[in-house]
Amino acid sequence: METATIFALGLYFAAMIGIGLYAYRNTDESVSGYMLGGRKLGPGVTALSAGASDMSGWMLMGLPGAMYLTGLSSAWIAVGLLIGAYINYIVVAPRLRVYTEVAHDAITIPDYFEKRFEDKTRLLRVVSSLVIVIFFTLYTSSGVVGGGKLFESSFGLSYELGLYITAGVVVIYTLIGGFMAVSMTDFVQGCIMFISLVLVPVVALDHLGGFSEVKQVAESIDPQLINWVGASSAIAIVSALSWGLGYFGQPHIIVRFMAIRSVKDIKTARRIGMSWMLVTIVGALMTGFVGIAYVAQTKMTLSDPETIFIVFSQFLFHPFIAGFLLAAILAAIMSTISSQLLVTSSSLTEDFYKAFIKRDASQRELVLIGRLSVLAVALVAIALAYDRDSSVLQLVSNAWAGFGAAFGPLIILSLYWKRMTFAGALSGIVVGALTVLIWIYSPITINGASLSSIIYEIVPGFILSTLAIIVVSKFSRGPAPSVQALFSKMEQQLTEQR
Repeated sequence: METATIFALGLYFAAMIGIGLYAYRNTDESVSGYMLGGRKLGPGVTALSAGASDMSGWMLMGLPGAMYLTGLSSAWIAVGLLIGAYINYIVVAPRLRVYTEVAHDAITIPDYFEKRFEDKTRLLRVVSSLVIVIFFTLYTSSGVVGGGKLFESSFGLSYELGLYITAGVVVIYTLIGGFMAVSMTDFVQGCIMFISLVLVPVVALDHLGGFSEVKQVAESIDPQLINWVGASSAIAIVSALSWGLGYFGQPHIIVRFMAIRSVKDIKTARRIGMSWMLVTIVGALMTGFVGIAYVAQTKMTLSDPETIFIVFSQFLFHPFIAGFLLAAILAAIMSTISSQLLVTSSSLTEDFYKAFIKRDASQRELVLIGRLSVLAVALVAIALAYDRDSSVLQLVSNAWAGFGAAFGPLIILSLYWKRMTFAGALSGIVVGALTVLIWIYSPITINGASLSSIIYEIVPGFILSTLAIIVVSKFSRGPAPSVQALFSKMEQQLTEQR
């Protein structure tokens, strides 16, 4: 590896840790400050933080790899994500920002659920926290896998050492700086990703003679590669589009809506966030598509399609620029890992330690527990990532579906339906999560095909969770007058803040 490349990466690591130290010195040492930044995020930081934490390593590895393997038909995932993200800003963001503050300053998603339904049993908090810890540990491991692959293919280091370097840097700045460090580093990382996903496909296209030349080469390899439908069935296209359903239930994304400065800033954040997302996701798709022609023309052997972005950075750019581009992959990976670590840490701290172990714990003690939780979850994620054959996109898709089905219908209905009950909310989480797990791991097959290979598990999970919430709420005792009053207060404040 060139010295210039190593130097560029060293600058990136130093900058991330430096931001963590800055955030540590400027963040209130309270749980709200550490976990939610005091609800002071501006629209620009909110938008890029949500985008960067959303896209993760799959943006620069998983999605280009899928495009390389199947061609334009993979773009349906991107279409679904763009639609889902936009609707999330419109439907969820304003109400969640107001309601979580009105509901006695709820600072985690399980905390919001408990206060929204005045759950005295705390069962709703426990179940939702378990879902977060289980699925986020799996999700975090996908990012660590991406880091291991990067260091192995680019630096010649062992896969295992790559896992520890990736997780280690993230743990340092997340542990010391909390939510503000995560959000600020996400903003910088989002900028790096944006530049890289414009630069790489443009330079690669120019190197190969333009899009028409790339299209001809891809068509000569397999005509299905340039077909938007390809070999996909209608059900497969629905599965790809259904990725957009996952946005409504992703804690590491919607927590940004809880932390934004005001409802009025959400429109600006939406414009910035959607513009960023459109450019970067098109860049990722083009990277994979151009990679088809590049590998064919150079007659190289590409053992792992998810490393096509790395191949371009190594062969088409100056070593210093290559270091910047590799930093973009790390930025995508780290931005998501840090957000997931913090959300999981928040849940372990607020929803387990404070709720059940030590209710009178001081603010300083809770922040310490939060930092220890960051470290513990990271170590478990590293252990899971030791399976070097794990697909980044597959790990992400499983966790994405789990959150989308368990929390998506619940989040939306809790913000719009006053009649929704505690029993309905609990059944929605359980049914959604179990459906996804059964769909993925059940030995049931149809004509020899597994359930998840027929249709993406988020589709049945989301539908059944929604039905469970509605049916159980209809047949259970309605919410208490105080819950309805809280809902009315939320709607009144939402109108005033707009």
